[in-house]
Amino acid sequence: MWAYFEPAHAVTYLHPRARAAYEAVGLRGYWRGYFAGRAAPLGATEAAPVVAAFFNFAPPMVARALPAVWRLATPQEALRARLTGAVQALAELTYELPESHLAEAADLLERAASAAQTAGRVLGAANAALPVGEYPLARLWQAATTLREHRGDGHVAALVAAGLDPVETLTVRVALDGSPPQYLLGRGWSEEQWDAARARLTQRGWLTGDGAATDHARAEFQAIEDATDRAAAHPWQALGPDKTDRLRELLEPIARSGHTLIPEGSPLGLPALPG
Repeated sequence: MWAYFEPAHAVTYLHPRARAAYEAVGLRGYWRGYFAGRAAPLGATEAAPVVAAFFNFAPPMVARALPAVWRLATPQEALRARLTGAVQALAELTYELPESHLAEAADLLERAASAAQTAGRVLGAANAALPVGEYPLARLWQAATTLREHRGDGHVAALVAAGLDPVETLTVRVALDGSPPQYLLGRGWSEEQWDAARARLTQRGWLTGDGAATDHARAEFQAIEDATDRAAAHPWQALGPDKTDRLRELLEPIARSGHTLIPEGSPLGLPALPG
């Protein structure tokens, strides 16, 4: 289900409409909009909680954006901008779908999101507490966002339990992906920090001497993905198999349109949709 709802959420990072909405409230530059929009459910927070919750950004990179962005736009303005941009983006992607299709998808996705267990999941809980949108696309995007952050919180917990720190996690991803995209590296870590992470992972048997992922690393990372899936399962268990299958059908054309925005090798790590 993640592969079907994540593209609906991801328009907020990838679509020109989303960036324009942030710029309209004074958040110029990609990372100002990113940090303000994603952190806004937490309120006018300092950098430290965002470093912890977002997990894979170097603290100095976060500190360049927060709390300074709140002088440009309040959290409430950032929330309105991110929803406005996301809805406008989804409207472009779904204009051929009837309103009844979008409304049914929003209804079912909201039911799943309302069943998300948010204890210990800071970003999932903060998004779940936001007011419900008025129109189907707003409701659909907010529910997808709650589920996405709920899943992400569980993924971070699995990474921590596996003993990986943020730069080690990115280093393993680079090794597993083969040819790393530049934006996976652009999380603010220094070359010295990357080198130190590679050395630690080599010593622990995750990387070979030439930086390739070992069988141990592949097995451990698959265990992390499996733990993430288990931690994200409750909303779909609560929705039930029939309604989950129906929601998958409804989300499929939205997800396929959203996939057209996702660059090859994106750090989202989304699998291709069947067919």
